[in-house]
This record gives sequence, structure tokens and C-alpha cells, in this order.
Amino acid sequence: MSRNDSKYFSTTKKGEIPELKEELNSQYKDKRKDAVKKVIAAMTVGKDVSSLFTDVVNCMQTENLELKKLVYLYLINYAKSQPDLAILAVNTFVKDSQDPNPLIRALAVRTMGCIRVDKITEYLCDPLQRCLKDDDPYVRKTAAICVAKLYDINAELVEDRGFLESLKDLISDNNPMVVANAVAALAEIQENNSRPIFEISSHTLSKLLTALNECTEWGQVFILDALSRYKAADAREAENIVERVTPRLQHANCAVVLSAVKMILLQMELITSTDVVRNLCKKMAPPLVTLLSAEPEIQYVALRNINLIVQRRPTILAHEIKVFFCKYNDPIYVKMEKLEIMIKLASDRNIDQVLLEFKEYATEVDVDFVRKAVRAIGRCAIKLERAAERCISVLLELIKIKVNYVVQEAIIVIKDIFRRYPNTYESIIATLCESLDTLDEPEAKASMIWIIGEYAERIDNADELLESFLESFPEEPAQVQLQLLTATVKLFLKKPTEGPQQMIQVVLNNATVETDNPDLRDRAYIYWRLLSTDPEAAKDVVLAEKPVITDDSNQLEPSLLDELLANIATLSSVYHKPPDVFVTRVLSSAQRTEDEDYVEGGETGFAESHANPANGPASPPTGRQLAPASATGAPTTPPSVAPLPDLLGDLIGMDNSIVPVDQPATPSGPPLPILLPASTGQGLQISAQLTRQDGQIFYSLLFENNSQVALDGFMIQFNKNTFGLAAAGPLQVPQLQPGMSARTHLPMVTFQNMSQGPPSSLLQVAVKNNQQPVWYFNDKFSLHVFFTEDGRMERSSFLETWRSLPDSNEVSKDFPAIVIGSAEATLERLAASNMFFIAKRKNANQDVFYFSAKLPRGVPFLIELTTVIGNPGVKCAIKSPSPEMSPLFFEALETLLMG
Repeated sequence: MSRNDSKYFSTTKKGEIPELKEELNSQYKDKRKDAVKKVIAAMTVGKDVSSLFTDVVNCMQTENLELKKLVYLYLINYAKSQPDLAILAVNTFVKDSQDPNPLIRALAVRTMGCIRVDKITEYLCDPLQRCLKDDDPYVRKTAAICVAKLYDINAELVEDRGFLESLKDLISDNNPMVVANAVAALAEIQENNSRPIFEISSHTLSKLLTALNECTEWGQVFILDALSRYKAADAREAENIVERVTPRLQHANCAVVLSAVKMILLQMELITSTDVVRNLCKKMAPPLVTLLSAEPEIQYVALRNINLIVQRRPTILAHEIKVFFCKYNDPIYVKMEKLEIMIKLASDRNIDQVLLEFKEYATEVDVDFVRKAVRAIGRCAIKLERAAERCISVLLELIKIKVNYVVQEAIIVIKDIFRRYPNTYESIIATLCESLDTLDEPEAKASMIWIIGEYAERIDNADELLESFLESFPEEPAQVQLQLLTATVKLFLKKPTEGPQQMIQVVLNNATVETDNPDLRDRAYIYWRLLSTDPEAAKDVVLAEKPVITDDSNQLEPSLLDELLANIATLSSVYHKPPDVFVTRVLSSAQRTEDEDYVEGGETGFAESHANPANGPASPPTGRQLAPASATGAPTTPPSVAPLPDLLGDLIGMDNSIVPVDQPATPSGPPLPILLPASTGQGLQISAQLTRQDGQIFYSLLFENNSQVALDGFMIQFNKNTFGLAAAGPLQVPQLQPGMSARTHLPMVTFQNMSQGPPSSLLQVAVKNNQQPVWYFNDKFSLHVFFTEDGRMERSSFLETWRSLPDSNEVSKDFPAIVIGSAEATLERLAASNMFFIAKRKNANQDVFYFSAKLPRGVPFLIELTTVIGNPGVKCAIKSPSPEMSPLFFEALETLLMG
């Protein structure tokens, strides 16, 4: 739409849909075009215009490219909810795919690929086959991406129709953009498939390197990422590849530069010539430095990648440490990352420069940054033995400025320096003791107490210093209490005089009798037993020589670093976590249920996260990010032992029965819809439905084990949803032997995990057990489950509320196929779902019924039902403070009226 089209987003009066319907069927082209723009505007702001589907589809028969694009946009949005009507558009799609205009041919095949409806998929194959061999490269490149979309919908169909072979043929295309899109499509398909589909041969390699120089910047990224998976046959081939890729380092696009760096780093592992490696390191430094002159967000991404690169190849930026010096206007997240890299690049040659910078940072106003700078000085001391004395001098200077949090951080890092260089710098202990009274942070107190206990024999008044801490022993945090206990025992063993002996009695009494902390109590009992039975053994244990700590600036394990380097220029390199920790692996269509779709950009997916690399940043809630299951499974029961009864479930009336799958016993509740069939769940079948019982919402689940192994440790997790539904407790499912089933009611809470955007009845669920992967499935709830028992209104209150709500809050819908045969039966059915009858009146030959209902948090629904008893056709009008909920309400009402 042009900038003048904002008028279509202005609010419209009541009766908008009938007016749009009339305009869409107008004989004038301009009027139809304006009507479609209004429909798209309404759709964009979240209004339901699906009832206009047929009228909009009729506008497809046009030569106007702008109008055709708008209609296609509407189709993509609503085809999934109107699959039967979407078939009406197929003929036009097929016709447009043979249009003389290549833009229309490409538009048709792109739109068909975006419409994720199985009925349309089969009609897509022939047009797609033609477009893959089209004369116009724009059509071919669009068709290449469409193959990947089709594979996501129906993988078997793509393979049977030979689309994968056609994609591989496009790699030899004479147009570089076609090549790039073919590579992108094949790479996407390969990611979702365990068997090899896209393998680069020496012939393919030559084609890709040739296309690399001519395609667009994003095409270059796709090709470079594909090439990074290619393993050269020998050092000579690796050198040739790197030589062809090196010019990409000069590209203006940051993504191209980082992809080229990744490619070169991986190939460098095979290059044996030290001169070639040295020259490549020199060539990679300038582009990486240039990235640091971009916007702060790009700087941060570049810095996170550089952090990985210097752990493997520190020589690349060894002479460029000055570019990582912090500027006064750098955001805090950039400053923190620069500090990390400076520590990694610090060496005996540049340590003086680095310490000057760190000292300057330690006097800034940002407290977190100052703390990090002081810790950085300590880490440099631990890393560089020759520079340790200079680092300690800087720390002592900082202690003298008497800034509380600086002093406390300095004491914490000096404790680590003492661990790294025992019996070397103890002369500064007297200076540290001068700051004893200013300590108020647990870690600083614990560090100072450790120093006093460790060097008690060198501190004349060590007992007095520790005694000052003992006065507040019961109020201290656990970290300080544990350190005080150990330090007092050390003091007693080193100076077994009367003073320390009284102190040890007080500490042991406090730590065993007065505390609730089991760690503190257990340690105190061990010390007490050691001291009372064998003091010499106590000395051997408590005063044993401690291992020297090492530099921790290269935190990542070599195997993890290898994986992250292979994922440079992706989110993985920013999070410093492998992709499978935070990305949901999208299953192929053969492995998942029909409606499953977990790759929406703005929502959080599910998976399990067991890895938490040191110093990894907190992952923001980006798209496809994974959340560990919050509920734990029931304890595993050995096969030979009968499962314990769920006493709590029995007490509150929860059904948690277990029966053989093939036993024809009466089910304990109505049949539940199957959401995860056994064919998809490796023998595990899950049926589930959201229900309401006695004012509480439950998720009723039936687990059936048709596999050959026992299943246990069941857990469940719910994605963000409209009502913030989440499990109120752990999923209680006993161990399921093969051929057995178990049914349970999981209590639910609301408004815990709410999603943004328009209301939806979709509930995305993840279930796992100890023997199988995480299973994902979609469920659809009915709004009436949320209707509360206090929704009944008095007639006067009903009338007053109806009048108080504006007319714009009134929404109506016709149900032409529904027949109400008996008013009494219908009233009973609605009352059972907490829709309460208010009044009834006659309007000509029609009966008009009024009902009230209420959602949690007191949101009322006022309902007017108009019908002729015994005849088809019901009209429903509702008024509510939340009219955006009306589509969900109409879905629920239709279900209830149809019985």
C-alpha cells in the first residue's frame, strides 16, 4: 500500500462487513480495489474478516498486479481456517503460474507455497514443476524457495515428484541468485533431515564459488554457510577455497563478513603452511575491527563472535587490543563484552596499557561496570604470573580510594590471587584488614574471612577479627556462615589457645543447634567429630594443601568451542550455546501432527536445556527460543513393584487410574480426542482435553503405551497462550508398562504465561518422558471452559450493563445450519457450561433469549440469541468489555448449541 492508504485503517461504523461485501462485488474496478484494501487493513489490525473469503477470492480475476498481491495476502492469512473455500482459488493460481508476466508467475507459486493447506498442496506440484524450469530466473529462484516450503508440508510428496533433483540441478544454473536460493532451500531441507540430502562435491564446489562473486549479499551468506560444511580433501584445496572466499572479507554487509570469517577459520584447520595461516590471520583482523565502528547492536554481535574467535586464534587480534578500549558512550552490554575480550588478549607485552584502562574504568559511575573492571584486574593477575605484582599494586591503589563496592570487589579478587600464588603476596594482608568494617556484601565478607583463616598464624589479632564477625553469626548469609565455621576451625588448629577454643565452642553450638541450614549443620558435625576424636586428622583435612587455581578466561570446552565456531554469524555464536539447546528442531511432516507449527517468529518454543556454559549471557526471549519443562515427572516405579496409589489425587477427587490398553473396562470419563497418535509418538498415544470441574480447570489426559518399553518420568509444559494457562503442579503419571494406559486430571492455573497478540483458542503442549524425545502437539480449547460459576446476573443488572456498554462493543454472528429443537434442553445444556438464562421475549414469530456469562477476572458476556424453535438458523449478538474475545465465544457457542 502507498503512504496515502492510511485512510483505510480509520475506524469504521457498525455494519462494516455487509458494506465491504457490497463493495467487493461492485462492477467498478477501483471500488473493488479500495474494498480489498479496507479488508486488508481490517485484517492487519486483528479484525475477523474471514466471512468475506468468497467475495475476496472473486477479485483474483484481475490484471491489476497490486490488487492481485492484496488478494493473495488475504488468502495466505485465511486459507488455513477456510480450507474448503481455498480450493476455489486453485484454478486462478494454476492460470497465473502460466501468465506471460514473470512477476505474476512467481507471485502465484510463492503464494501457493505459503498456503499451508494439504488440499492445495497436490495442485501446487505441476505449476511448481513448470516454474523450476521457467525461462525467467526470477521465477526459478522463487520456485526454489517454494520447494523448501512444500517439503515442510509434505516431505514424501517432494521426494516422489523429484523436486529435490530439480533443486540440485538449479545449483548449476547460470543465474547466481537462482543458485543461492537453491542452496538456501537445500540447506533448510537438510537441517530438518537426518539423512544426507545436500552434499557438496568438487564439481558443485566450483559452481558455488563462481556464483559467490555475482549474487546478492544474502545469496552470498547462504552460499558461504553451505561451503562452511564442506571439508576440503587436502591442504591445497583448502588454500584454494580460502583464496576464493577472502575477497568477501571486504564486503559492506556484516553478515557476509562473519560468514566469510567462519568459512576461513574452518578451512584453516586443514592448512599446514604456517606462512599461509599467518597471512590469513592478518587479513581477518581489519574487517573484524571495522565491525566495531558500526551501531552498538552490531558491535555486540561482532564482539560475541570475536570472543569465540580469539579463544581459538588469539593472534588474529593480538595487536589490535586498543580497538577494544571502552568509549564513554558505549552501552553497558558493549563495555562488558569488550572487557572479556581484553582479558583474553592481555599479554606481558600489553599488560601495562590494559591495567591503565582497567584502573580508569574502576573509577566510573556505573557500579556493575566498575565491579567487572576490578575483577578483570584480578583475572589478569591470575593469567599472567609476571604481571601479578603490577596488578596487585593497582588493586591496592583502588582500595585506598575507599569506595565501598570497589574495596569489596578488590578483596574478592585478591583472595583468588592468594590461591593462585600462595605465600607470595601476603604482606598486603594488613592493608586489607583496615577495610574490615566497611564490608557488607556476603562474597566480600566470605573472602576476607577466608584470608584471615588461611593466614591466621601471620595475623596477630586474627581471633579478634573473626570474633567481630561471630557477633552476627545467626543473621549472616549461609556463604558467610560456612566460611566463618571453617576459618574458626583453622584458627583453633593453628593457635590452640584459650581464646580460639571458646570461639570454636560458640561457632559449633550455633552451627549445630541454632541453624536450619543442613549444609552448615553437617559440616559443623564433621568438624566436631574430627576435633574430638583425632585433632591431627583434622589438621590433615582442614589445613590440607589446596590446588592452585588456574586462569578461567578461556571458559569454553574445546568441543563446545568447535561447535560454536562452526556456527559463527548465527544466534548460537551470540548466546554461546549450541543450537540444539535453544532451537526447536522442526519435525518433518511425516513425524508430526497436521496442525503443528512451532516456527512462528514471535513465540517461545519448547525444549530441554541442560547446558549452561560459564559466562553465557542471559538469552533474550527471541524467536524459537526453548524453555525447560517446569513440571517434574512422578517418581519411577520399578517394574516388579505395583504402582503406589495417588492418595492426594484420591482425596481431592482426581482421577489417576491405570488400566491395560486392551482391557474393555468402562472409561473413567468421556472419550478424549487423540492429539498425539501412536504412529507419531513411537508407540505413545496421548489424548487430552481441557475441562472444568467444581469451579477448577483441569487438563484431562490419557496416556496409552503401545511401545515395547516401560515409560516413566512424564513431564509437561505449555507454551504462552491467551489465558496464560500453566500446570498448577507436577504431572502425576505412574510408570507405564507396555500395553498399559493411565488417565489423569492435571490442575491448571490461569494468567501465568500469557501470549501477546489477538486471542486464540490454540494451546501448544510439550510432553516428554525418560525414554523418548520431547513430543509436541496442538490442542484447541473451548471458551466455555473458562466461564465461571458466578456469571449469573439479575435482570436489572443485565439491562444496566447492556446499556452502559458502547454499541461498538456489540458483535453478532449468524449460525444458519443450527436448529434449536427444544428450548428447555438448550437452556439446561448452556447452564451446565455456566451460561445463565436471564429472560425470554417474542419478536414476531421469533423467540429471543438472553443469557449472561463471566470470564475470570470478572469480564462479563451479555448474550442475545434469536431463533425460531424447530427451524434452522440462530442469530447471536453479544456485548462485552472485551469484544476481541467474540470469535472465541462464537466458536464455543456453536459447539454448545450443536450438542
